[in-house]
Amino acid sequence: MKQDMIVILDLGSVENTTIAREIRDLGVYSEIYPHDITVEEMKKLPNVKGIILSGGENRVVDGTPVDIDPAIYDLGIPMISIDHPTSKTETKLDNLPTEDELKTFVFDVCKSEANWNMKNFVADQIELIKQQVGDKKVLLALSGGVDSSVVAAMLIKAIGKQLVCVHVNHGLMRKGESEDVVEVFRNQLDANLIYVDATDRFLDKLEGVSDPEQKRKIIGNEFVYLFDEEANKLEGIDFLAQGTIYPDIVESGTKTAKMVKSHHNVGGLPEGMKFELVEPLYQLFKDEVRACGIELGLPPHMVYRQPFPGPGLGVRCLGAITKERLEAVRESDAILREEFEKAGLDKKVWQYFTVVPDFKSVGVKNNERCFEYPVILRAVNTIDAMTATIELLDWEVLLKVTDRIVKEVANVNRVLYDLTPKPTGTIEWE
Repeated sequence: MKQDMIVILDLGSVENTTIAREIRDLGVYSEIYPHDITVEEMKKLPNVKGIILSGGENRVVDGTPVDIDPAIYDLGIPMISIDHPTSKTETKLDNLPTEDELKTFVFDVCKSEANWNMKNFVADQIELIKQQVGDKKVLLALSGGVDSSVVAAMLIKAIGKQLVCVHVNHGLMRKGESEDVVEVFRNQLDANLIYVDATDRFLDKLEGVSDPEQKRKIIGNEFVYLFDEEANKLEGIDFLAQGTIYPDIVESGTKTAKMVKSHHNVGGLPEGMKFELVEPLYQLFKDEVRACGIELGLPPHMVYRQPFPGPGLGVRCLGAITKERLEAVRESDAILREEFEKAGLDKKVWQYFTVVPDFKSVGVKNNERCFEYPVILRAVNTIDAMTATIELLDWEVLLKVTDRIVKEVANVNRVLYDLTPKPTGTIEWE
C-alpha cells in the first residue's frame, strides 16, 4: 500500500471507528489494531506516520486496565492519547479530537500526505491482485450484492477471464433475487457465471439449529465446501475471492476485542481449506465500497443496492429455520420493498427488511381465533454500518405495509416496528 497510515490502537474506546473515519475523510488512511500489538507487528505495517491511543476511562478493556508494548514508545512515531496518557512521549487530548486537532496531528506532526482516495486504492488493489494471483484462476461467490459485485468488477479489471463467478441459491435469498442475478450478470454483463441451486443442501444442514452463531458458521462452512466441490470440477482454481469489508473485521473481533457477532466470511472458514483468500475490500467501510464501485465504473443502481447479509434470510428467520417462517420472511420482505419503492423510501433508507421470530401470538382472522407469527419491520440509516439510526416512517406507510402483510402473508397476524438504534441493537437481529 502506497498510502500513508495513522494507526489507532484500541485501549477500550467506543469511538475508534469514528476517529478512523474522520482521518480517512481528511484523505489519510487509518486502521484500528488491538492494544497488545507487538512492536514487531507494528514495524511490519506499511507507511505508519502516527499512532493514536484510543481508550475508555482509565484505559480499560473488558474490565482490565491495559497499555501497549513499551517498545512501541521507542519507535519514534508521533503519538497522541485520547484519555489518560501513561508515557511522556504521548500528547494528551481529554476528549475526542476536533477536526483542527486531527489535522494538526496528521499533517503537521506526522507529516502525512493526503493520498488516500479511491483512484489510488483501486490502482493499488489491482496491482496487488495481479501479484497475488499471477496466472491462476479465482473463484468468487457472486451474490449480486454490493460487496460481491464490487469485488467482481475489481477482479475483472485485474485478471479478466481468470475469474470464475459462482452464484449459489441457498434457499435463503430474497424473492426473485437469484433470477435477477442470473439475468444481470450472465445475460447482460456476460460474466463467466455458474449457477448452483443448493436450497435443500443448506436447509438440511440448518434443520433444528437455533443459535445464530452456529447458523452463521454452518452457512459459511457449507459455502466453502460447495466452492471446493465446484473448484474440483474446474482446472487451476487456487484462490477464493470474498467481499469481506472493514466492519466485518471489526465486529467479528480481534485477538483482544470483544466480538459483536461473527460474519460468515470472517473466522467462519473451516480448517484445512485449500483456497488462498483474495479480499480486496477488507480495508473499506460500506460507503467506501460504494465509492470504489463507482470508481470501477459499475452502474449506480448496482452500487447503491440495499445491503443483504451473507447468511441471507437465515438470520432474519430467527431461531431454528422452518420453511413456513422462511416463506413468511421472504413474502413480507417483498411487500416491504415494494411499498418503500412506491413511497420513494428505497432511495432514502439505507437498509430495510423484515424479521419473523420463532414465537406466535393470539389473533383474529375471518372472525376466528388464530395463533400465528408476528412480522417485525426494521429500517435504518447509517454511513459505515458501525452505528445506525432509525428511519421515522409516516403512519400511512406503516399502515399500508401492515395491511398488506397480514392479508397477503400466510401464518402471520401481527406487524411490529423496531425502533432500536445501533447501539444498542445491531442492524440485523442475529
